[in-house]
Amino acid sequence: MVGYSASMPTALPAPPATAVIPAQQVGAPTRPEPSTIVVASVPAAHVYVRHLAPESRPDGVVRLADPDPDDPTRSTQQRWWPPVMLSPEWVEQAEFDVLHVQFGFDAWEPERLEAVCDAVHRTGRALVHTVHDLRNPHHTERSLHDAQLAVLLRRADASITLTEGAADEVERRYGRRPLVVPHPHVVELDELERRAAAPQHDDGRFRVGLHLKSLRASLDPAAVLPTLVEAVAALPDAVLRVDGHRDVLEAGGPRHDAALAQQLATYAGEGALELHVHDYFTDAELWDYLADLDLSVLPYRFGTHSGWLEACRDLGTAVAAPTCGHYADQGPVHSFRMDEDRFDADTLRAAVHAAHAAGPVAPLPVAVRRSQRAEVAAAHRRIYEQALEACPGRRGAR
Repeated sequence: MVGYSASMPTALPAPPATAVIPAQQVGAPTRPEPSTIVVASVPAAHVYVRHLAPESRPDGVVRLADPDPDDPTRSTQQRWWPPVMLSPEWVEQAEFDVLHVQFGFDAWEPERLEAVCDAVHRTGRALVHTVHDLRNPHHTERSLHDAQLAVLLRRADASITLTEGAADEVERRYGRRPLVVPHPHVVELDELERRAAAPQHDDGRFRVGLHLKSLRASLDPAAVLPTLVEAVAALPDAVLRVDGHRDVLEAGGPRHDAALAQQLATYAGEGALELHVHDYFTDAELWDYLADLDLSVLPYRFGTHSGWLEACRDLGTAVAAPTCGHYADQGPVHSFRMDEDRFDADTLRAAVHAAHAAGPVAPLPVAVRRSQRAEVAAAHRRIYEQALEACPGRRGAR
């Protein structure tokens, strides 16, 4: 999938309702109907981007599919990084109205982003940027990402973020306040309907989950593990489940962490936790995993927003989230104090116990998610229209 699994996921084909079309080969464009806005979204196949489109009724926004990095004249649903769209050459030649930068500029020098912005405006198109991350979860330090954001926020014709807290931080740091449009659902709506009709069996145990993913720079599971073990052991009928990928927990893996693997093996040998070592989850496996948990713990030293949190909201799983980001603005969470400089064990212990005392969390109703998706799609259509009106040398929507 392209989404929020513990992997860098494989892609699902976009359903027709998402209005994704193949990128046109240079020199042979097929023009859409008048009034259509063609968006080059970086990326296009990511689950967040697919869910910006209305579920069924077309809204006149057509998103180009991600070009294949090995052959930019072809579109791909399988691989989008490095993003071909983030090059001045592609911008100069491609047919679109709005370049919408979401993710994927991790390794781009600010000067290259400036060149992309120049190409967008020189050719009369609009630039929109969504601030998902105020700190890149893959970078060990922040200077490059800060410089990248400075370029995009200065040059964009419209900027968006997901929470009021993030908008406050952007305004404080960069002098510009983005529009706030909330994160849409992550799990497909038909899958949520299926799960609502056939609820998962509950064995009565309180299940706390910690997933290591592939140890992004932002994660610090070793810091929280002793407290989690202690907090769960103090609860009746509770179990701590820890999942990790083979590349981290098996010797010879490209990201092997011997100290963490030994720490987990010791706890598992003592019966303090269930340890699951496996390859990346598929979508179905990830949804089953999250739905089986009562509480998912996010062990982030830094971060901003979380698609994982939204998937938990879809499935009815409580979340314990650190105070370092804007997670509590994104949705209801049990907060604990953790950032790059400190971790407060007492607050994590209190968060776990509060989640246990609160009892099961109901999934967000499908009707709520469906209505929200329609509102999010309409908001993006309005933003694109306004950006086209504001952009220098406007070529305009068709």
